[in-house]
Amino acid sequence: MAQRTGAIMTDQLKNWGVEHIYGLPGDSINELIDDIRTSESLDFIQVRHEETASLAASSEAKLTGKLGVCLSIAGPGGVHMLNGLYDAKGDHAPVLAIVGQVSSTAVGTDAFQEINLERMFDDVAVFNKRAQSSEQLPDLLNQAIREAYAQKGVSVLIVPDNLFAEKQKDGASLTTSTYFRPNIFPAQEDMNAARELIEKAEKPVILAGKGTFGAQEELLSFAEKAGAPIILSLLAKGLIPDNHPYCLGHHGQIGTKPAYHAVKETDLLILIGTQFPYSDFFPEGVDGIQIDNKPENIGKYYPVTVGLAGDAKSTLSALTSTMTQTEDTSYLEKYQEKMNEWRISLQKEKREEKTPIQAPQVMYQVEKLLEPGAIVSADVGNVTVWASRFLPFIDQKFLISGQLATMGIGLPGALAAQIVHPDKQVLAICGDGGFSMMMHDFVTAVKYQLPIKVIVLNNEAIGMIQYEQQQMGHLNYQTDLGPVNFAGFAENCGGEGYRIESFDEMETKMKQAFLSDKPAIIDVCIEDMAPLPGHIDYTSAVNYTQYIIKNFFETGSMDLPDMKKAVKRLF
Repeated sequence: MAQRTGAIMTDQLKNWGVEHIYGLPGDSINELIDDIRTSESLDFIQVRHEETASLAASSEAKLTGKLGVCLSIAGPGGVHMLNGLYDAKGDHAPVLAIVGQVSSTAVGTDAFQEINLERMFDDVAVFNKRAQSSEQLPDLLNQAIREAYAQKGVSVLIVPDNLFAEKQKDGASLTTSTYFRPNIFPAQEDMNAARELIEKAEKPVILAGKGTFGAQEELLSFAEKAGAPIILSLLAKGLIPDNHPYCLGHHGQIGTKPAYHAVKETDLLILIGTQFPYSDFFPEGVDGIQIDNKPENIGKYYPVTVGLAGDAKSTLSALTSTMTQTEDTSYLEKYQEKMNEWRISLQKEKREEKTPIQAPQVMYQVEKLLEPGAIVSADVGNVTVWASRFLPFIDQKFLISGQLATMGIGLPGALAAQIVHPDKQVLAICGDGGFSMMMHDFVTAVKYQLPIKVIVLNNEAIGMIQYEQQQMGHLNYQTDLGPVNFAGFAENCGGEGYRIESFDEMETKMKQAFLSDKPAIIDVCIEDMAPLPGHIDYTSAVNYTQYIIKNFFETGSMDLPDMKKAVKRLF
């Protein structure tokens, strides 16, 4: 029986486990849109901007490990999707982008909205093909999805819209809608070498990334036997509870002081399921072990001594079973004590009761309302530090743009999370800069009755850039943002809005918002302050002092108390 090619493809997507597609209808995908409309197995999630579609698809893939799918028209729609696709590429999320193109008879004629899509997507995609005929499409679709899964990346399938409408026999595909995952395991000699390094180490440290999800029990058993504290990459927040005795928090610019010093003092760095790229935060001249299921990643960012090419779960289990129990745990205990001191200092900071409100106080209110299993989608900027440092997780999940670090990810991530997990509590925590980039799609939450809660830390500034300028010794320039009442915007969209301007009203209004079953924006006016890193290097300190001096001579201000406050915060 002959079927439209678009209908065959919607059935294929369902066979691959795809339940919905994010996108916007338009003139170069309308044939496929009609097939989706009549499909009983595939939902179309209409967003207001294609960047939201690709960011949501990327977020869903990160959250579930399954394929995220987005759809756009040719020309401007494809261009809009690029940012979300680069986010998926950077964080190794399997995403399929189906992109329309002008009619196959018009390709190459500079037709209306025609651009060279193959060239544009070449850098972002692991698979990037334009269909030449409808007969190719079922096999190309299978190939695209397999490549996205196999390489944990972006597949782009470009289709002239008329091809979707052409009919062909159902079942004519030469390939199957299946991906078989490989199971690789390290060579025995490498396992032996790793065990020897671990057993002779006196100060081992583990840096675990998102590749360790699914191997939490094995990770903790390994850490206990090795006597090694665990430091997490940002993408691995929630891997183990933040209050776990082996956890030293995050590493890098957003990290904790104990994590920084533990890594600098270690005599063995053990990297597990991470591609932490910040070489300034690694030790020098120290032995290293790296576990990764992609051999090409081993040694990519750190000159490891031993590489274990294998899955984290099976590799850790096998390695732990051959190790002898570490008797000297003095290094672990030293940093457990330092981490407890760090946690106490954070508790003091976020439990302060004062106006103007500071971001750590907001995180404390969120912490009290956070449900087990909740999903938190954090935006990029100062808000990343506030959420990762001051919002402790027990079993919650964290969404963020890691390698690309694109502002605007908070809201699309929350939309995807609530669609995938309708019964879970879903929050977006955004700065006013990041939220204003994608705020138009709050109406998508209203349309689909997604009860997400969006906390906007409103300091009327691009805070992270402001701090970066100061850290470089420059005066601030064009980092101020105009005042926006995001609570009023939420109400105009048909959702609920809560404006919080003083500490005294924060707890009550926050509870009201969280009790609501409607999408809501909680607009919190906060003091403009930068979250200082766990460790401040000498150059940053000198440059920041230069900023203070320049600001004094530029403004002529004699407000010495503020200057003293700034210096005190830095040192």
